[in-house]
Amino acid sequence: MEYSKQHLALAIIEFLQDVITSHGYQAKVHFELEGCYQQSTGHKKVCFETLNQWLTVYDIQGQLIPEYWRNQWEFVSAFAGQTPAKEAKNLAFVIKHLQSAFDKFHYGTVVIKPVVWSGDRGKMAAGSRQIFSRDTRSVHIPNAIQMNVSVIDQAGNNLMVEQSFGERLQAQFIATSLACSLLYLPEEEAFERFALKTQYGLFDELCSPYDISGGHQGSIAFYKDKGKHNQVMGVEPLLYGADQQVLLSQQNWQATARIEHRLGAASQHYDPYINVIFALLNIIEALESMAANQTIEHVIQVQTLPSSLHDQKNVTNTTYGAISLFANDTWFAEKIDQLIVHARNVQSHVIDLPHDAGAQLKQHILARYQPQPVIISAV
Repeated sequence: MEYSKQHLALAIIEFLQDVITSHGYQAKVHFELEGCYQQSTGHKKVCFETLNQWLTVYDIQGQLIPEYWRNQWEFVSAFAGQTPAKEAKNLAFVIKHLQSAFDKFHYGTVVIKPVVWSGDRGKMAAGSRQIFSRDTRSVHIPNAIQMNVSVIDQAGNNLMVEQSFGERLQAQFIATSLACSLLYLPEEEAFERFALKTQYGLFDELCSPYDISGGHQGSIAFYKDKGKHNQVMGVEPLLYGADQQVLLSQQNWQATARIEHRLGAASQHYDPYINVIFALLNIIEALESMAANQTIEHVIQVQTLPSSLHDQKNVTNTTYGAISLFANDTWFAEKIDQLIVHARNVQSHVIDLPHDAGAQLKQHILARYQPQPVIISAV
């Protein structure tokens, strides 16, 4: 049976979900997608409430909200108990069909790109994250896709805070993210996004990460009791005053602990299905490591990402780009195929996937970057 890329990816996701269930757990994957929009004369002002009603009609579990920069928006996934497969479908729908909603309501043009060049104007005052100076230079807006990952047990408890599993999963993501950067940085402009701070002097305005790092503030962050900005995590209001100010609250960071993979670039070419597979494979590796009581390997805190999709050659050496790194990697495809073989050996029912599904999926991913043959028609 021949599978299309999307059909194969979805079948693999559902298979990996079953593998995680067999360990006694459920994976939770949520996305946050940033984008922009362009308006011209005659377009209506964007109403996010209307857009969110439109999302509800199509059973999309998430909402659109305005973001920091002018004409920037963010799609925030809802924590509504959806499976990773449904989450991938939700984000794929938004990437593909949000423009149709903007057309329907006459809002303008949706822009889902790693960088929106000259998307806004202004520069922060020195030492401030809130006050702008009189400098009105153009700001190139970087747009990200962030992936939040957690695991719960059969009683609904968050495994991220037990048996050092969160640290184990973070280490696993750090170990695999370099070779798999093509999955979340699928076009050349995604790498230009990383250079915005240094090339345009926008350190104060832009906070997107640009390397592979851990801790609770890195690009692969483990949020426990503290978040990205050292804010307290898991604060739950218990009592409000007359002015809606919180009078009493409690902290339950154990329920919200998660890994946030912050390196993805907003792109029409970003494939949510492939990136969910990447997340689930890392979860399975971490679960297997925990079950075997393996020591958590020393984590390299900072790794440099490739600077391009393509290899960079000079007189002395070659620096591999994201395409070559993924093509030369064996983990992604082989882990899928090993799991399929193992499942067939221990289960009596048929696994509806080819034995080399991982290898096939890898070839589907790389096919987009291979030169297409030039066909010359006879005159």
